[in-house]
Amino acid sequence: MQLHPSYLLLASTSPRRSELLRRMGLKFQVCSPATEECDLFDNGPEQMVLKNARLKADSLTSARFKDALVVGSDTTVALDGIALGKPSDIPSARKMLQQLSGRHHTVFTAVALRWLNGNFIHEFYESSRVHFKDLDLATIDHYFTIVNPLDKAGSYGIQAGRDLIIKSVEGSIENVMGLPTQSLAKIFNQQNFNFAQ
Repeated sequence: MQLHPSYLLLASTSPRRSELLRRMGLKFQVCSPATEECDLFDNGPEQMVLKNARLKADSLTSARFKDALVVGSDTTVALDGIALGKPSDIPSARKMLQQLSGRHHTVFTAVALRWLNGNFIHEFYESSRVHFKDLDLATIDHYFTIVNPLDKAGSYGIQAGRDLIIKSVEGSIENVMGLPTQSLAKIFNQQNFNFAQ
């Protein structure tokens, strides 16, 4: 039996997740997952991101990629247990940041790993707590000149303009960005998976 996946395949076109894998020093390929994300969270936001990560990974777990370790991931922002998805327009984005203003919320990221040839299935989620500053409309509008909120859950990203909106983060900042790299590295080490460049 093959003891190691031949390569790492990211089931995401997210530039943030690619950047995080590069920061880990990993060599990988990217393929857009052939699935639509589910935005229903009847069982809680953590179960929603687990389902989406699973859908993404499973969509590329086929004979075509049987030698790859497929990584599917999904992230959401949850306020009072309710998931905040991507806003439909700028007024919706502004309203989301007003909801988050002066409060703390939780960011959940789930990861699903699949290696067909090795019969390997593993999935987990991680949470980080983010504390927002008090935001007025001028600050929110200034933030939107730095960051495009329309492609981000909760209408914000932590990579740019962080000092304008975020007071502190408890837990992994990389998890807030979209991939809990420390936990992922630990699993790779435990399984002796080596994808170093």
